[in-house]
Amino acid sequence: MSGLDRHGLDATHDAALRSWVASANDLLTDFPLQNLPLGRFRRRGSDEPLRAGVAIGEAVLDLRLACEAGSWSPEMSPLIELLARGELNAFIALGAAARRTLRSVLSLALREGSGSERWLQPCLVPQAQAEMALPCEVGDYTDFFTGIHHATAVGKLFRPDQPLLPNYEWVPIGYHGRSSSLQVSGQDFRRPRGQYKTDAAVPVFGPCQRLDYELELGAIVGPGNALGEPIPMARAEQHLAGLVLLNDWSARDVQAWEYQPLGPFLAKNFATTLSPWIVTMEALQPFRRPFERAADRPQPLPHLDGEANRAQGAIDIALEVWLQTPAMRERGDAAERLMQSNFRDAYWTLAQLVAHHSSNGCNLRPGDLLGSGTQSGPLPAQGGSLLELTRGGREPITLPNGETRRFLQDGDSVALRAFCERAGQRRIGFGECVATVLAPRS
Repeated sequence: MSGLDRHGLDATHDAALRSWVASANDLLTDFPLQNLPLGRFRRRGSDEPLRAGVAIGEAVLDLRLACEAGSWSPEMSPLIELLARGELNAFIALGAAARRTLRSVLSLALREGSGSERWLQPCLVPQAQAEMALPCEVGDYTDFFTGIHHATAVGKLFRPDQPLLPNYEWVPIGYHGRSSSLQVSGQDFRRPRGQYKTDAAVPVFGPCQRLDYELELGAIVGPGNALGEPIPMARAEQHLAGLVLLNDWSARDVQAWEYQPLGPFLAKNFATTLSPWIVTMEALQPFRRPFERAADRPQPLPHLDGEANRAQGAIDIALEVWLQTPAMRERGDAAERLMQSNFRDAYWTLAQLVAHHSSNGCNLRPGDLLGSGTQSGPLPAQGGSLLELTRGGREPITLPNGETRRFLQDGDSVALRAFCERAGQRRIGFGECVATVLAPRS
């Protein structure tokens, strides 16, 4: 196996690599040989146990079949056996060295001319025939608020003179979410009911009228830490396995009524959608960027600062939201892109989220999920939620077919997409994070 260079890259990142899986060589695929994200699946319509798979082009490499089909090296065998049993949490708990071993061995096996095609080809399952599950078991879920452009835009709607609260630029703000209502992309959900305030003196209880999406990334914790032992910045990213897309659906009318004094509750916990593939920290390495805080803004306190974080704490990930209405679907029209932003604009880095979360001794565990908060861009058209794009519902957006939206209607389907691209590197993506709003239960 090749060692890492000074940029943290190795032979698996070579943009010239091609796979014997032809669809992986498409320049627009999310899943070229340079990505190799991990997920859990079974064949659609079957009752077989979940097993781990790796996305490659339009296929999934079934690691259970691959474990049975080949003779793997002593270093690789225990890793692929774990994944064959679907024990993704146990695998990511092993840390970066295990992920690099898996990545290196699979990269070699899936390359053109590797000689592995004969015995691995039968282990491929078309993604269209795969029923995906959440990529790992999530015990705890924390949602942060790292998108300063979102925080500023929403703050201006309610506090024009002071959109950011005094603590925002000093501490990564977050709240503990509800892991039981996490669901994988493709699983739809019903419009929630809740209590909210109208102009009447008495609140009402009924279907949410201001349903919204939020464009986020989710970081999956790998190795955990013991209770009472904070994770320092220098080691923070060693505790992350990779990233997924996350849609933090929000009932804005319920949220406005309930959030003070203790923060989000029923407005957030009715559904949260995750994409099915964990894009590993290794796959993201070519797209790292320096983390810089403007000189006229508060600088991170020492426990949230570090040389490595300043050198490459940010990640260049383009983020998009797409909407397809029932009328568009009926006519066969494709979804329309509503906005695009980039994760490099986040006010806090992933390392800072891990360090802060554990700074009081909180113990993180393998599979825990850290939401990034809504990732909006600096321009009004880059809002990561309808709340921003419509200025609180006051200015509806108009779609190309003439339909308008202030907030989501029943039957609307929202898809989040993300990709990384850079000159000299192969483009990689996250796949879709999609769900459709169903009518509330009668």
